[in-house]
Amino acid sequence: MNQNYDKTEWRLFIDSSKYSLKAVLLHNGNKKPSIPIGHAVNCKESYETMRTLINLIKYKEHKWKVCGDLKVIGMLVGLQGGYTKYCCFLCLWDSRAKQHHYVRKEWPVRNEYIPGKMNINHELLVDPNNVTLPPLHIKLGLMKTL
Repeated sequence: MNQNYDKTEWRLFIDSSKYSLKAVLLHNGNKKPSIPIGHAVNCKESYETMRTLINLIKYKEHKWKVCGDLKVIGMLVGLQGGYTKYCCFLCLWDSRAKQHHYVRKEWPVRNEYIPGKMNINHELLVDPNNVTLPPLHIKLGLMKTL
């Protein structure tokens, strides 16, 4: 990229499936084309794969804003996979407190990402403040499951 490159104009979009992992830089405002920066086939969808990707693209140097589906974001912030008590990377929503679902509107904000506490298994790969959720991607995922 040239010297006029401004990292605030770009978002790192990461998508994974059972069989592949893709990383693309998306221009904020869609004025420039997307730039594929990573693609791996036959990679397991895991924290270790995400860590390898983050290291190979030198994310710590660029510190782009990151977007992806909830599963990818969960891996990037070190959350435990599967049915967990605190599965949100933003707050301490208790997935097992069914009596509070649809009744309680505010949950405590997740301030700490310490491995071994509140369903955090690994160290952060990206700063949670740099995460954005793509609404269309989430909407399509919800529509697919209905």
